[in-house]
Amino acid sequence: MSIDTQIHTTIDYNKEGKQMGTLDVPQSTNSSGWRTQYVPITVVKNGSGPTALLFGGNHGDEYEGPVALVKLARTLQPEQIQGRVIIVPMLNRPAIEAGMRLSPIDGKNMNRSFPGERDGTITSVIAHYVTHALFPLADLVVDIHSGGRSAHMLASVNMHEVSNKKQMQGMIDAAIAWGAPYVFIYRDVGGEGLLPGYAEKLGKITLGTEIGSASQFGAEMVGIAERGVKNVLRHAGILEGELETSQTPPEVVGATELGDYVMAPVSGIFEPFYEMGAQLEAGQPIGQIHSVEEPFREPVPVPALTSGMLISRRAFPLTRQGDCVTTLVRPFKLE
Repeated sequence: MSIDTQIHTTIDYNKEGKQMGTLDVPQSTNSSGWRTQYVPITVVKNGSGPTALLFGGNHGDEYEGPVALVKLARTLQPEQIQGRVIIVPMLNRPAIEAGMRLSPIDGKNMNRSFPGERDGTITSVIAHYVTHALFPLADLVVDIHSGGRSAHMLASVNMHEVSNKKQMQGMIDAAIAWGAPYVFIYRDVGGEGLLPGYAEKLGKITLGTEIGSASQFGAEMVGIAERGVKNVLRHAGILEGELETSQTPPEVVGATELGDYVMAPVSGIFEPFYEMGAQLEAGQPIGQIHSVEEPFREPVPVPALTSGMLISRRAFPLTRQGDCVTTLVRPFKLE
């Protein structure tokens, strides 16, 4: 495979067996004029079959994906699969090492950088390689996210609503196979250029997730990520074995209106009134914001703009005007 990229790798994506290596990204810094940033990658291939492309660490403060995928990369063997699995457990490795959502090198959000640029900054160069070298190989794309520092999230597998009904149904079916409590159809309110959004536009069966939240990294959330990835690989006919299903089937929900995403009207300390899972009506106060500059002033109420279930809320109380403080969802059915 030959593409015009700055990234080098010794990985042969068509080679049978298991390879563990790196994507070598050139970099120049104040302390080192010639430097390489190494992004770990594992490829497991056995004969013909579908290709699954698995990402973790798109954002550097979300660790469920990296942990689940490095464990899978260590243990997965060619004789367990039919087809190919490509694992990139720390796509934004500089951010993972820094514990930051955005890259500490160029300040960019990996998940707002697609399709990337060959000659851009490091985040854009990595996105460009994924777009041109990895996406063309994939039938299934999985991008594992969590709430990071900023949000508490009910565990979900998510996607946009795409116009191709066959593709959309395929994504919903794969998401249900994952086995998380919710399948969440969302819309972009924080900008475009998302990895899963671009993969969806290419017609790939694409799954994102919001598994875990601020201060909730633990056995339950990592387990949902680990079991879910394996379930999706089994659903795709790649990995041997039976699906691990829960007694309660996932609920398919959507936040398809802009009003479902409630933004803070002012800055201050956000006090939530409800825990996640609560059912709210439009106009109902979901919390209030206390002023730091004028602490004895009456707090500003934050009303729900639509009716639905609270699937996420802001985790860090200190809030700036325009920050998303809650998201509401309703049952979703594919028309």
